[in-house]
Amino acid sequence: MPAPRNDLLAKLLGRDPKFSDLLEASAAEARTSAGLLKVLVDRLREPGHGCDLSEFAEVRHKDKRIHQQITEALCRTFVTPLEREDIEALSESLYKIPKRVQAIGERLKIYCDSVPALGEDFLRQITILEEAAGVVEAMVKGLRGGTDVEKARGMNDRLQNLEGEADKLVLRMLQALYQGQRDTREVFIFKDVFELIEKAIDRCRDAGNTVFYIVLKNA
Repeated sequence: MPAPRNDLLAKLLGRDPKFSDLLEASAAEARTSAGLLKVLVDRLREPGHGCDLSEFAEVRHKDKRIHQQITEALCRTFVTPLEREDIEALSESLYKIPKRVQAIGERLKIYCDSVPALGEDFLRQITILEEAAGVVEAMVKGLRGGTDVEKARGMNDRLQNLEGEADKLVLRMLQALYQGQRDTREVFIFKDVFELIEKAIDRCRDAGNTVFYIVLKNA
C-alpha cells in the first residue's frame, strides 16, 4: 500500500523521526548500562554476592542492533534530518558507552572478591558514570526539538565538570593505592578497574561533545 502523501513528503524532506528514535534509544541503553553497573557494585559489596552479567549482555546486544539499524537507515535514506556524518559520529559515540561499561562488569566479575575493598571514591566514580550517561541521554533527546545552544552548552559543561571530578578521583585513588600497604595483586586489580571507569566516563564526555558540535553546527 503506498505511503500517504504527507508521510512520503516528510521522508523526502528528512523529517522522518526514525533517526531521532534510534539515537534516543541508543542513549537510553547507555544510561541503562550505567545503572546496571551501580546495581552490580552494590550487590558485590554484600556477603554472598552473585555476579550475573546477562543484563549487560542484553543491553549491549540491543544497542548493537540499534547501531546497525542506524547504519542501514543511512544507506537507505536520501535526505537526513542532520548531516549523515554527524549521525554516524553520534551513533558511534553512544555505541561505545555500553561496550565500555560491559567491560567493567566483566572485570568486576573476575575481581569480585576485591570489590568490597575498592572504597568510597570508587563508589563515587560509579555515581559519576551514571550521572554522565543520564546527561548524555538528555542531550540526545534535546536534538529532536532543536535544543538551544545555551541549554546544550550547560549540559555539556556539566559533563566536562563530571569528567574533571572523575579524573581527580582517579589520581587520588591511585596515589592512595601506591602509597598504601596493598600487595601487588591488589594494586593491579584496582588500577585496572579505576582506569576502565575513567575511560567509560570519557566516552560519555565524547558523546556530549558530539551532540554539542551538532547543536552548534545547526544553530
